[in-house]
Amino acid sequence: MPDLPPSTLATRRFLSPCVAFLLAVCAACPAAAQTTAAEMTHTQTDNTRESYQHFDAAIYARAYEVREMADLDWLHERFDVMNALVKVDKIYLETHRDTLLVEEETLLKAKQFFAERGIRTAGGITLTINERNRFETFCYSNPEHRQWVQHVVEYTAKHFDEVILDDFFFTSCKSEGEIAAKGDRSWTAYRLALMDEVARNVIIGPAKAVNPNVTVIVKYPNWYEHFQGLGFNLETEPALFDKLYTGTETRDAVRSAQHLQPYLGYNIFRYFENLKPGYNGGGWVDTGGMRTLDRYAEQLWVTLFAKAPEITLFDFRQLQRPLTAEFRAPWQGQGTSLDFDAVVAPYRQADGTIDPALTLARAAGYALEKVDGVLGALGTPIGVPSYRPFHATGEDFLHNFLGMIGIPIDLRPTFPAEAPTLLLTESAKFDPEIVSKIKQQLMDGKDVVITSGLLQALEGRGIRDIAELEVTARKALVDEFIVGWDEPMKARKKILIPQIHYLTNDSWEQIMAVDGAMGWPMLHDADYANGHLYILTIPDNFADLYALPDGVLARIKRTVMQNFFVRVDGPSEVALFAYDNDAFVVESFLGESTEVRLITDGHITRLRDVETGEVLTGTPVGDAPWPPRPDAGKVVFDTQVKPHSYRVFVAQ
Repeated sequence: MPDLPPSTLATRRFLSPCVAFLLAVCAACPAAAQTTAAEMTHTQTDNTRESYQHFDAAIYARAYEVREMADLDWLHERFDVMNALVKVDKIYLETHRDTLLVEEETLLKAKQFFAERGIRTAGGITLTINERNRFETFCYSNPEHRQWVQHVVEYTAKHFDEVILDDFFFTSCKSEGEIAAKGDRSWTAYRLALMDEVARNVIIGPAKAVNPNVTVIVKYPNWYEHFQGLGFNLETEPALFDKLYTGTETRDAVRSAQHLQPYLGYNIFRYFENLKPGYNGGGWVDTGGMRTLDRYAEQLWVTLFAKAPEITLFDFRQLQRPLTAEFRAPWQGQGTSLDFDAVVAPYRQADGTIDPALTLARAAGYALEKVDGVLGALGTPIGVPSYRPFHATGEDFLHNFLGMIGIPIDLRPTFPAEAPTLLLTESAKFDPEIVSKIKQQLMDGKDVVITSGLLQALEGRGIRDIAELEVTARKALVDEFIVGWDEPMKARKKILIPQIHYLTNDSWEQIMAVDGAMGWPMLHDADYANGHLYILTIPDNFADLYALPDGVLARIKRTVMQNFFVRVDGPSEVALFAYDNDAFVVESFLGESTEVRLITDGHITRLRDVETGEVLTGTPVGDAPWPPRPDAGKVVFDTQVKPHSYRVFVAQ
């Protein structure tokens, strides 16, 4: 990608353009060094501008920063740097946060500023009383709170034809008034009903009354498994709002309180797309909590691999954060997908240090430019269908751990009866008819994979009509596994699993976990009518899935993905994103280069790397009379993925 002129960063130093000095540049960019800050300023007011080919890029500005836009010099100095580093199509101007309501005169000035630069504007609302007080929300049984929220909505809809609610259209209020209004209902039942009513009568109705043309968008955050407890109603709200928006932030999976896995950024967008097909407006990423630069870039990439039509960078303030060497990881600088040295090279000073004016906007622009170059090769995303009923809990966020071991997930809110192989986790227990639906799949000659958590939850609900299996109260601490008659394989650590009891010859172990002279099912197979019910044992700690041997992961994926055109065998924390045009992405979240084996259907014998143009020729897997070879008729490709990098392949 062409590097942007380093001299454009001069405005970040808050100097007058007439006295700003050019920043030092690398020898490889002599033309860029000729651009002055004054020329840069002129460029930014030109309505002819570039955009990314396959998505729009937006920046969200909080009410605190929008308030400062009353000073157009302040705005000019900061935004023109971002605009030089990211191809900005839209700005969300937030009108309200923490009871701060931006003055009308300021909104009008800001809108005009961006219009002069050919950049669209939309309104944003954050419904918090005090974000720093545990994200204190409004109490929607309180008439004064309702009146204020409605006033904010009407005010915003008056000025914008598009309005987005950021993350906080929920309530955590447990005031005396809310306790009385709740009555004997659970907090979940009360809040689901309450926020449905508020959506209709306080948000959407008043907004449309003020501006019939307004598009009202609800942006959902990343903790989707727990929405119902705070009033996010995924059953009714998608039909009420004009569009949805997806918070794909995953940040640091270890240090953050939520421990959300990187794969969630892809999975959640696809899930929300299934809530309201064609009306998921985009994905939303911030810089918070990331320790290395590639963790930020990965959030952007997986969101766009999910085919988000717009990416929103949160926020105007965060994009001014200096881009310093503290974000450089040990594996960067080795030709990885985000090469820190390549990102900052045009902005190094004469002494080799990074210019202090360089901000994280450069990292965003670099990552977006890179992924834009490959998105055109990708069709519609596909995955293993999985079913999460509305308002369900159980094995929370497990789908994302499964995604991290290489199983592409297609998470749906309705039962996918058409799926030849269906994956069900414990959350499926919330469907009162789930056992009869499983039976029907098997009667129709289809296969169903259920987790040990769901098996246990369905005890006493008829699951024993299929096979007499039981999750006992006993546990096993194991680190050795056997697949078929293969030699035992060692895990990277001891793993605690539930012990599943079964009747010999009524059902069969596909993978066994062994400790000493005893063993227990890790993957189990029970035939029923014309199909197979598979039980996948889930460790007590979901992250222990990552410690499983490569051969065990391969056997699990061979079962769960038996109808897929491609599979990636190798270590965990290497994800697969697949598409309906025989294209796929392999993305490694590991900190070292990784050998992987790609297994494709027999009709795919050659693969082309979209970025490099390299063509790989596969090796067909032959048939054997006995014992039958796994993957007979498939084609194998051995290749490598660099640390924290992706590779995009298409059938050649």
